[in-house]
Amino acid sequence: MITHRPAQARGHFNFGWLDTWHSFSFGNYQDPAHEQFRALRVLNDDTVEPGQGFGAHGHRDMEIVTWVLSGALAHQDSTGNEGLLVPGEAQRMSAGSGIRHSEFNGSQTEPVHFLQIWLHPERNGLPPAYEQKAFPAAERHNRLALITSRGARAGSLHWNQDADLWTAQLDPDRMVELPLRPGRAAWVQVATGRAEVNGLPLAAGDGAALTEEAAVTIRAIEQAEVLVFDLA
Repeated sequence: MITHRPAQARGHFNFGWLDTWHSFSFGNYQDPAHEQFRALRVLNDDTVEPGQGFGAHGHRDMEIVTWVLSGALAHQDSTGNEGLLVPGEAQRMSAGSGIRHSEFNGSQTEPVHFLQIWLHPERNGLPPAYEQKAFPAAERHNRLALITSRGARAGSLHWNQDADLWTAQLDPDRMVELPLRPGRAAWVQVATGRAEVNGLPLAAGDGAALTEEAAVTIRAIEQAEVLVFDLA
């Protein structure tokens, strides 16, 4: 079964410095029909204007991954980590028992467009942790690359949840497939471009929840970047 989550049906706020779309309930956007999908709690599509960003704020008991689509995002947190996140790099932060951080556009001239992802952890109160890693374009070109997994399989980042996050950049008419084990479900997010997911056409910003499917099959209609969550 496939459930379509159209881009324009998401929660949307434009604060001038921040243009944000929420696939699930977040902040002032509350939708009982779209609270989460399995462990996937937040999937925000954010564009931040040059020189702007989120000041220091706290998180607890969430596994947070940030994936930049264009531009650069500067990060600083209370554990002493700081740096610049650019396309092709993933950042994982386990908020655990508590962490504070800030995120700002690393450019004074160009906007930054990124996806921020929160998953519920397997258990609360874990020690805070931080990782950042580059995933070369060649590893993601017309193939699925594992970005985050429990246990950091195949060189991916680790998070504290039985879930895999994959990404691919697909040329037109190229296809990738991810088998799903019995009882698993998947969420597919089209970050850019257009693609078919198990025959369902999706545009940029669209998502799809897949349950009771044997596999996720994605075919690019045009140049596309996709994220695939394999969830317990």
